[in-house]
This record gives sequence, C-alpha cells and structure tokens, in this order.
Amino acid sequence: MGVKIGAVYAGDQQVELTHGPSGNRFVTDLPVDNGGKGRTFSPTDLFACSLASCILTIMAKVAERDGVDFKGASIEVEKRMQENPRRVAAFIGVITFPAGLPEPERKKLAECIKACPVHRSLHPEIKVEFELR
Repeated sequence: MGVKIGAVYAGDQQVELTHGPSGNRFVTDLPVDNGGKGRTFSPTDLFACSLASCILTIMAKVAERDGVDFKGASIEVEKRMQENPRRVAAFIGVITFPAGLPEPERKKLAECIKACPVHRSLHPEIKVEFELR
C-alpha cells in the first residue's frame, strides 16, 4: 500500500507538502548553501530527518519487544553535501541511548542502524557514520 504526498510550489522558493492519509502539512525552503533563504527544512534536510526518525523508530520497536525502556534516546545527525554533482555525501552523527542501558541491548540496538528502510534505501556511496553514547 502506497502513501500519497502532495506538493505545491507556494512561491518564494518554498514548497508546501501534504501527507495524504492525515492531511498534515509543512513547508520546505531552498537552503542557504544553494542560494536560498534557509527559513525551514530543505528537501535534503528531510532526508537526514528521515534517516534519524527511521533509526530511532526501529530501535524503539526492538526495545519495546525486549521490554526495555527506550524513552529519551536521541539522534543528532549532520547532513554533509558535495558539489559536482550536488548531492548528499554523508550523514554523520551521535546516537545517545538512555542511561543504564545494558551493553547487550546497546549492541542489539546498534544493529538497527543498518536495518532501517531509509538506510537500506541509501546509495552505497553515501557515508553513514554514528557514534554511540
């Protein structure tokens, strides 16, 4: 089953996106490093958001299945661009687990990084590197 996303150019380098099933909306903007104003998320920023959200969601699903409290876990990710061709080159970041998470569970959750569908959909040339804390 697919999910429809609507996109309408709103002017002034902004696009309004609508999530078909829920009707939720948000706007993207052209980034400063590509001649825009950077007033909100750019399309490639959303790529980083997708990766971070996907990893945390998969980790939370595994933690819940194992009866582990995962609340408060976080990811900070930096999207790095390259030129010629302009594209995302890397996602570098830090994953912070809840305090007191046992080492065996940390290892199991670290495996979720590569198991998330967004990571699996990335081109192999895109570097993905997370430090675990």
